[in-house]
Amino acid sequence: MTDLFSETRLDGQTPLAERLRPQQLDDVAGQAHLLAPGRPLRQLIEQDRLSSAIFWGPPGCGKTSLAQVIARTTRCRFVSYSAIAHGVKDFRALIAEARQQRQLYSRRTLLFVDEIHRLNKAQQDAFLPAVEQGDIVLIGATTENPSFEVNAALLSRTRVFVLHPLEVADIRQLLQRALTSPAGLADQTLAIDDESLDWLAAQADGDARIALGNLELVASMAQGRPVRAPELAELLQQRSLRYDKGAEEHYNVISALIKSVRGSDPDGALYWLARLIEAGEDPLFIVRRLVILAAEDIGNADPRGLQLAVAAQQALQFIGMPEGRIVLAQATSYLACAPKSNAAYAAINAAQAEVRRSGSLPVPLHLRNAPTRLMKAQGYGAGYRYAHDSAEGYLAQDYLPEALVGQQFYQPVDRGYEKTMAERLRYLQQLRQQNPPQP
Repeated sequence: MTDLFSETRLDGQTPLAERLRPQQLDDVAGQAHLLAPGRPLRQLIEQDRLSSAIFWGPPGCGKTSLAQVIARTTRCRFVSYSAIAHGVKDFRALIAEARQQRQLYSRRTLLFVDEIHRLNKAQQDAFLPAVEQGDIVLIGATTENPSFEVNAALLSRTRVFVLHPLEVADIRQLLQRALTSPAGLADQTLAIDDESLDWLAAQADGDARIALGNLELVASMAQGRPVRAPELAELLQQRSLRYDKGAEEHYNVISALIKSVRGSDPDGALYWLARLIEAGEDPLFIVRRLVILAAEDIGNADPRGLQLAVAAQQALQFIGMPEGRIVLAQATSYLACAPKSNAAYAAINAAQAEVRRSGSLPVPLHLRNAPTRLMKAQGYGAGYRYAHDSAEGYLAQDYLPEALVGQQFYQPVDRGYEKTMAERLRYLQQLRQQNPPQP
């Protein structure tokens, strides 16, 4: 177990982002919704009344920096815990020392756990007694949704504070501070224009660590000569998008794509598709979602939607990437523009709910097959009306179990091709009324 600052040695070899960590609350970049004067979290910190908390936010938004500021602002004893570096024996020693500090000196111990989602269930459970008894105040930091990654028991004993990605203006301010701060690049007199700083801030994708790392790289490569915006892209190559195939942002972006298609917005849909492609998402995962979407949200309003989605899947497997992005774009834009209906999706949900409610109702005799003489003698198939025997290709009869006659699961909408289907069903209902099923 270590003091939060005991192993931090700031020198020229220390990364710029580490050298410029804030020293007080007013130095923390962004997060005004939490740290502006009068906001609850700021008041709790300033009054030294902060209870166990989880800081949840993307990389580079200031979770660790905020924890360090809390350590400097409060009167608490502040230590850090690492699941990799420390074991159960260390944890027990920490709790014993925290309990002693509380009993002898009435001094609280704030335990900072970075990337708390990396702790296994047993490790997280080990915190519970100490948190419940007040021996420690836990501050956990995580980039992952704590609803999924933190044990429910531990989550219920903490308050979650959501940190947002930094705004471009916040990062721009950090970069300017880095250029003038003695702890930063002041001694290098880097000649970089405002347009270049704006570009660096925009390219950081809300991550202060990326922005400061890029600035430090530019400073080392500039070697005293002026830096202009056009050459920055070449120096830094491609920007890094915030995306993790196994984490929440993966689900956020695919959800945005699906909702954009469902909402008939091809521009939004293509933007989120581009985000997935640029982040390196598996194209077959994308096209699987499009196939599901075509059946669920478009359905019979445009049956060609499912055909096109399946064709896109086949084409993608045939040609691969990067050309496959064109196939994905065609399918996505078509589905977004197509008329929408979830009637088939709602119908199967309703039918399954009825099956679960009423169980295995017997198949009506007239619908049963009768391949043997005994079955015919038992009435199997008796009274069945062959639809093709009529000029209309339709003869009214009941196809549901007797207990469900009259039940309607499929209710087509009056949009796209499904409107034609609805008209057809209304016409068949008229024929049924004219020539009802025979008893």
